[in-house]
Amino acid sequence: MVRAAEGDEEAFEVLIRRHAAGLLRLAARLLGDPAEAEDAVQDAFLGAWRRLPEFRGEAAFGTWMHRIVTNRCLNILRARRPVADLSEVPEPAAPEHSSSPVRAAESHAAARALAGALALLSPEQRVCWILRERDGLPYEEIAEMVGIAADAARARVFRARRCLTEAMTAWR
Repeated sequence: MVRAAEGDEEAFEVLIRRHAAGLLRLAARLLGDPAEAEDAVQDAFLGAWRRLPEFRGEAAFGTWMHRIVTNRCLNILRARRPVADLSEVPEPAAPEHSSSPVRAAESHAAARALAGALALLSPEQRVCWILRERDGLPYEEIAEMVGIAADAARARVFRARRCLTEAMTAWR
């Protein structure tokens, strides 16, 4: 990290290789579009390269990059405000099921219902919920990445869970 902050491009490439895959997974989950996720991560790394001399080291480089990517994704989600009708969004491919076709159809429908329920959340709630439930991060780390207090992260996850529970009642 120190070498990269001093302008060593090879050291920065090592940091990119070490963190890119996880950051790309995060961006893809948040944005739902792999191409847009790649752009967001690339923009985040470019921004980080420019701001490396400002990095104070109060957090790990990976945590700092998660915050940059999360903020970049939030900006993209906020700019999207006019949300497309779900019927216009292509459905993701259903996972292969070795069980019955009924089970496969049910699983696919549940996944569509969850995607629709996630679309009802505010971008801020969705980010916190994904970081907590999908990535398993502690509230303190989520708060640091999103730039809020840990209690605020906990509250956003709570509200997201409540909204998702209501939206998914038919699937209980």
